[in-house]
Amino acid sequence: MKKALIDLGPLRVRTYRRLWIGQVLSGFGGQLTFVAVMFQVWDQTSSPAWTGAVGLAQALPLIALGLFAGTLVDRLERRRIYLVTTIGQWLVATVMASQLLFGRVPVGVLLALIAVQASFGATAGPVARTVLPKLLSRDQLAAGIALNRIGFQGAMLLGPALGGVIIGAWGVGVCYLVDAVSFLAALYGVLGLPRMQIETTAKPGLRGVWDGLQFIAVTPVIRGALITDLAATVLSMPISLFPVINAERFGNNPRTLGLFLTAIAVGGVVASLFSGSFTRLPRHGLVMLCGSAGWGIALLLFAFSPAPWLALACLAVAGAADTVAVVSRSTIVQLHTPSELLGRVSAAEQIVGQAGPDLGNLRGGVVAQLTSPVASLASGALLCVAAVAAVAATTPGLSQRDGAEAGVAH
Repeated sequence: MKKALIDLGPLRVRTYRRLWIGQVLSGFGGQLTFVAVMFQVWDQTSSPAWTGAVGLAQALPLIALGLFAGTLVDRLERRRIYLVTTIGQWLVATVMASQLLFGRVPVGVLLALIAVQASFGATAGPVARTVLPKLLSRDQLAAGIALNRIGFQGAMLLGPALGGVIIGAWGVGVCYLVDAVSFLAALYGVLGLPRMQIETTAKPGLRGVWDGLQFIAVTPVIRGALITDLAATVLSMPISLFPVINAERFGNNPRTLGLFLTAIAVGGVVASLFSGSFTRLPRHGLVMLCGSAGWGIALLLFAFSPAPWLALACLAVAGAADTVAVVSRSTIVQLHTPSELLGRVSAAEQIVGQAGPDLGNLRGGVVAQLTSPVASLASGALLCVAAVAAVAATTPGLSQRDGAEAGVAH
């Protein structure tokens, strides 16, 4: 039983522990800011189009700059890049917190600040992923990724609820202030990192981007891992369907709607707490495939669940399966990517992980409009399982032990 619990071994590494604490605190502050921005935009505009623009302001810099940012991470000393991007995000958070003194800025200015912060994040994300192999041994990587995941999930669970309380009591400015302070914890963690010079630097511009994409294309396990994640998110992301399913099947109860998202998060946290049961396994590819297929099967059952309690149970299972898949995918990327390419591959992983759900929610809404919510969710879930099976059949390296010959680029 003890081995099934989350492996806390990486926290004994001082530099990792310091970085992890900073990331958890800054992630919590980021959730407060997300809630505050959504509230402020709605309060100033009363327009769902403007609140939708918040996601666009976050996604566009990531898509436009992500691969070039990965090339930058593979060219320059990584600790310095991490410091610059963290300081940049902190400065933007400080400007947003200045609304406490000078009053609210126009919505356009607020979205511009969000886009600037996302631009720094487009580089901060990949460089953060390249740090782990420098701090942890090969057999600790999966456990370190699981710890990062549970920190993110904890912030997702507690941050929005506390953000609502803070906004109600003191206003959005206090949320921005807490976020700005939390970035100081992140900065403290980054300052404790060693210098991480790269032996072979990436080519500049498009040539460097092309080398990264080419490596992904010719490395079966990396290609299969990213395709599997796209299958799970683009084909079967259910969140955009929650309101209409709740209205049609469960009486449009707002408490049930809120519990849908909570159930996914709770399932993810439980899976993280017991992540030792899968991070210690030698076949991370096979674990990822099972987790992704489990996500699709759980959503298929959710589509036809007749009672709220059963629907919530299915979503909790889906959240747990998603965590298993995400942790295993990231471990595969870390184990099978050379250090000099890790920035670019991590940038591609970040784009897939963040843009895929947005596309999946769009697909779900469009198909539901043309058919029905249940048909949209069920068809997406079935397509997800079929796509995962196709990846498993065409990428035998994913089912082999890590480090096997099949995991090396051909």
